[in-house]
Amino acid sequence: MGKRIVEKSIKKMDAPEKGNRIEWDSEIHGFGVRITATGVKSFILDYRISGRHRRFTIGQYPEWTASAARDEALILKKKIRGNKDEGIDPIDPLEEKRKDRSEPTLGDLATEYMQSVVESKKQPSTRRNDLQMLNSIIVPRLGKLRLKAIGRQDIEKLHSSLKATPYQANRVLELLSTMFNYAIKEKIGADNPARGVEAFPEAKRECWLTVEDLQRFREALDSYADQNAANALRLLMLTGSREGEVLKAEWEEFDLARGVWTKPSHHTKQKKLEHIPLSAPALKLLESMMPVNPIGPLFPGATGGARTTLRRPWVQACKKAGLVEKIAVKGKRHTITKFRPTIRIHDLRHNFASHLASNGVTLQIVGKLLGHTMAQTTMRYAHLQDEALRAATNRFGDIYSEAKKA
Repeated sequence: MGKRIVEKSIKKMDAPEKGNRIEWDSEIHGFGVRITATGVKSFILDYRISGRHRRFTIGQYPEWTASAARDEALILKKKIRGNKDEGIDPIDPLEEKRKDRSEPTLGDLATEYMQSVVESKKQPSTRRNDLQMLNSIIVPRLGKLRLKAIGRQDIEKLHSSLKATPYQANRVLELLSTMFNYAIKEKIGADNPARGVEAFPEAKRECWLTVEDLQRFREALDSYADQNAANALRLLMLTGSREGEVLKAEWEEFDLARGVWTKPSHHTKQKKLEHIPLSAPALKLLESMMPVNPIGPLFPGATGGARTTLRRPWVQACKKAGLVEKIAVKGKRHTITKFRPTIRIHDLRHNFASHLASNGVTLQIVGKLLGHTMAQTTMRYAHLQDEALRAATNRFGDIYSEAKKA
């Protein structure tokens, strides 16, 4: 027997290691929350109609609150029961819409595409970015156009209009191409007008902190009010790990006696088990954080589960360290000055690798520390080994000079 599904209970639901799990409500028969291995939570309703078992997805949390989903489930159950056993199947209208493929719009495709990837392996941050691009750029500009009416020139025009932000323009282009390929696969559309549109050149980011920047950033963290968040940022710097790996980390993954962090496969991007050696400062940090009973998340959030983001602490720390730029944002009445970090939180990973490579650590070792599975991924840091190579060749120069004196 399940428990009553409310907002508080949803926040405490843990994701399974693989597949998905459903937690059923104790009051509304057939109403439940499905949670996937990637942490996506969706409200569902199981029911039977005309002798068939059906499952309807009401919506995704937190776009739908627990209260709103419960109300919707009750409304749906009333429609399903109907009068004199002439109930309405809520899935049927969706199926009819899928059968009527003659005049779908890009907005229709966007809705179906996002619903289809809810259960996919995409990371929450990727889904969030896709949704942001759809809602703020793609759907407002092209959403009302019929798929068969969209041509390559429409895609080129949209892409060109975003040339001031080439990175975003290219991500929008990639998302559109993925959506059109999905439409072809599902027989919603017959062509991909985004195919062949030339992307803008993208300069590889070479953003890493100088020793002086690191010192200022460390001082900013020392004085930050939330030391739980500050420690998470410190561990990011000291290990070169991804933000998600650090935030999902649990004490059981760390062997401080051996100085090793074993990252489980479901926490890593490559879905592979990783054994990462820890430096002396990293071990010192972990020892200072260790609770009396070291189990559960390293960085618990307000609800007791793991923290989900470091966005605000990151902006505040960068601001105090002077690693921000001022931007003017037009409000309804006044222009507001905001501060935007000049580096991304992911640049701490590049910073870790860049300093190692420039100080003579081989790319093979750098790649292993970063969890890279392909050597070419680490090759972006190859040019940073120039100083180490120069030091090596100067060493022979010293030997040569000494030999001449003798």
